[in-house]
Amino acid sequence: MEKIAEEILEQLQTENVFSFNIGGYEIGVSESVVVSWIVIAIVLILSLILTANLRVRNISRRQALAEFLVEKGEGIVGDMLGEEAKEYVPYLLTVLIFISLSDLIGMFGFKPPTKDLNVTAALALMSIILVQAAAIRKKHIGGWLKGFTHPVAIVTPINILELAIKPLSLCMRLFGNVVGAFVIMELLKCVVPAVLPAVFSLYFDIFDGILQAYVFVFLTGMYIKEAIE
Repeated sequence: MEKIAEEILEQLQTENVFSFNIGGYEIGVSESVVVSWIVIAIVLILSLILTANLRVRNISRRQALAEFLVEKGEGIVGDMLGEEAKEYVPYLLTVLIFISLSDLIGMFGFKPPTKDLNVTAALALMSIILVQAAAIRKKHIGGWLKGFTHPVAIVTPINILELAIKPLSLCMRLFGNVVGAFVIMELLKCVVPAVLPAVFSLYFDIFDGILQAYVFVFLTGMYIKEAIE
């Protein structure tokens, strides 16, 4: 059992791939950052391929596929936000694609970036900053500050505390579920190394990865919708 625990901890550790020096400070670039760059490159290349030579009439199958994916994605994310927050659909759709691919890339031998707490924390922080920016844009500074006293002034400290609780919740939920699925798969490989891990891989590596991306985007959308009401 100790050997299994050591193997799992070794797999969860994020090592620096390379480092560079700026002004006497050594800056390391971790494996999760490099794999995130690979995911971004995949998304960029696919976007360029699918959007090349767009036409209004007699569209190609490639353009039809691109339009279908965008419409479906906007429909899924748009339903979360409602009409008043439609402008935030592109951001949430991008996050959905990035997290989904980050989870799925583990099937090809890469270490998913979402196994790194720093990555999930950064994603959560970006989302909460967007939520507060949406609230300020809708209500202005005065209305945003007044919102902390809703529904009564006595709950103001709790509402302020939510500024830290919400990103922490997003971060730990995504990180915990991804790591939990990984640990279960590693235990199954050690205990039942034949057929069973392959069956569970369909769930944990594919379905669960996409599900966690959806949950992250759903909660962010819910926070945005709540902030601009």
